[in-house]
Amino acid sequence: MLKRPRQLRLRGLAPAALALLATTAFGAAAQAEESIHHVSSEVCANCHQEIFKQWSGSMHANSTALKDPIHGTFYKMVVGDPTAENVKKKGTDKYPICLQCHAPNAAKDGKTKLDAMAAYSEGVNCVACHTLKKFKGVQGEDGKLRLGLKAYEVADTLQGPQGVNNGLAQLASASDDLFGGVGIGGGADAQKPNPHLGEPVEFEGEEIQALPMEGNPRLMKTSDSCWGCHDQRNNPHGVPLCQTGNEYIDSKTDVNCLSCHMPVTDGVADHTMGGGHSKPMLKRSVVFDVDSERDGDVLKTSVYIKNQQPHAMPTGAPFRNIYVKLTAYDDAGQPIWQNAEGHPAKDDPQAYMAYALADDEGMPAPPPKATQAGEDTRLKPHEERVLEYEIPAEGVALVRGELYYNLLWPGLVKKFDHLPEDVKEPVLIAESEKSVMAP
Repeated sequence: MLKRPRQLRLRGLAPAALALLATTAFGAAAQAEESIHHVSSEVCANCHQEIFKQWSGSMHANSTALKDPIHGTFYKMVVGDPTAENVKKKGTDKYPICLQCHAPNAAKDGKTKLDAMAAYSEGVNCVACHTLKKFKGVQGEDGKLRLGLKAYEVADTLQGPQGVNNGLAQLASASDDLFGGVGIGGGADAQKPNPHLGEPVEFEGEEIQALPMEGNPRLMKTSDSCWGCHDQRNNPHGVPLCQTGNEYIDSKTDVNCLSCHMPVTDGVADHTMGGGHSKPMLKRSVVFDVDSERDGDVLKTSVYIKNQQPHAMPTGAPFRNIYVKLTAYDDAGQPIWQNAEGHPAKDDPQAYMAYALADDEGMPAPPPKATQAGEDTRLKPHEERVLEYEIPAEGVALVRGELYYNLLWPGLVKKFDHLPEDVKEPVLIAESEKSVMAP
């Protein structure tokens, strides 16, 4: 009988979701025909415990307006209450397109009450990705973008990078093989209860429905599994917001998204799926170095930055940005020069790298209201950039450079003061120091 660690059971679910989960994911045989996209990731945790743990801390698991404070803020501005049913995009009668990516199981049902069941509130959960069958592309035949689930053919069976591959064992068991094919293609694991073989299995006296799986490496081992949500996204005025797909094409790379975002260790893909919220991912995404040499009474200083990624740095949501702080210190460790007071957006524009959006008058505008793209100073795929400075040399013992990553433009940080500090505060992702010897 399948067992699971107690600490993983039903963690963080609201009472209503728990009750629903009891009659769906862990329901008795009478509930065995429940739609696969209603199955909670808690079911998958029975066997895939480490993967479940990784996924639970990912932004995929926290993608809905219920859990992601930044997305939630924009959702409430543009749509409304994520716990209400039949909500439409404000000013229209249209179903909220953002749910196609941020809550795909709810989008499949055309629902907007995201706390109605666990599979909705879990956002991009196990079945949301593992039922994608074929990528059709985000460009529709009518010239309009089709985003999220709309970009895929979706299966009613699980899709895996390899599948079960027990056909040989079945053939052997049907022959005169003395051992009935035991162990072929699966070893000892082939004898464990497995809902992916197409039959329900028992769990603590209850029945977990059959969750048949087929191999689909052409999607599950390629960037096609990502592009429906991470290729591109325009706002209602046709202004490009997310543009990772076009950036990736411009890079002319053959490396797929999974190589960086889901690296395989000991045969298992990393389901933390790190991105802009992951400091380790950000730290390895750039090369950052500072060099400084005396030239008379100045220090000729260069800040070298290389984007190691096959897309812009930063990419994704347009309000993400990076900036450089450069400071000269005396021999007591006190700052005596810096490239900007506070954030460098105004005092040292070259040190601020972002994608700007604007209104008809060219003034800064938030993503939903922008009518034109502004200046794009982000690092292009694989771009190397050098920032040059001349620093007064008197009294300087050390020059230090720091590279910071922000999830929000400085203006949005001030405007959205209700957001938690961990999404407003800049993250130090690289640093470099150069000692300067006095002549």
